[in-house]
Amino acid sequence: MVDRLTNQVEKEERDQQILRAVIEHGPIGIVRLSEETGIPEHKVRYSLRMLEDDELIEPTPDGAVPADDVDERLGDRNAGLDGIIDRLEELEDLF
Repeated sequence: MVDRLTNQVEKEERDQQILRAVIEHGPIGIVRLSEETGIPEHKVRYSLRMLEDDELIEPTPDGAVPADDVDERLGDRNAGLDGIIDRLEELEDLF
């Protein structure tokens, strides 16, 4: 269980790195994102797909750009993460 959670947290961390680079440098393509973050292109591509599914970025012919309402969506996401942290702490207290 811990290994799965660790892997998921690592994926989320990578997604956040990619999102930060899109916000700072967008429009930005896969190759430049890989160069900026040091993340391999195939993982950048996957993260972009996940961020697009979460409606945090939008693809354009010039590269990825942040969604118009990215700040609001990030606020919602952060609130959700706070809830997960609380639940994990509760789980930890059981042992």
